[in-house]
Amino acid sequence: MKWPSGWLAGLLVGGGAALALAEVNVATVRTALMLAEEPAAAVSLDAARKKLGTTPQPIVVVGRIGAKGMEPFLEGKASFSLVEIPADDHAGKPGHNADDCPFCKKRQANATMAAVQFLGPDGQVIPVDARQLFDLEKGQDVVVRGTGVFDQKLGIPVIQVTADGVYARPPTH
Repeated sequence: MKWPSGWLAGLLVGGGAALALAEVNVATVRTALMLAEEPAAAVSLDAARKKLGTTPQPIVVVGRIGAKGMEPFLEGKASFSLVEIPADDHAGKPGHNADDCPFCKKRQANATMAAVQFLGPDGQVIPVDARQLFDLEKGQDVVVRGTGVFDQKLGIPVIQVTADGVYARPPTH
């Protein structure tokens, strides 16, 4: 991805090491990474897991921001986790909380997840919380475009996505 100039307001260098005390131009980064239209050909997390290997490949996935009972966002980082969107309307009912639902917990126990991160031009995760950067929240359905890998040797079904775009689906209820 070609980053627009001015996304990074400054970088403090001290003791020979670059410190991540830079100020990010949130509006510029948001404009660069938020997709105006939903990308075509998005696949489920499970389908992506079956397609991916340990060599990064272009991928477009759809999922729900969540983390099987844990916090899906990393504080101060442009990163979040995704879970599968249920195929039925069970979890779409107003007030439904998948973390408190025994049916959802059982279904998600071995389901594929995705760890999504957005990197800056320095190759590091952008140091702005994804909730503020993209105006996202837990339980929201999103489509993420980027490159992905899946390592079966990890023993857990988590795909790693280095994203270059995100589309937030409008709420259905």
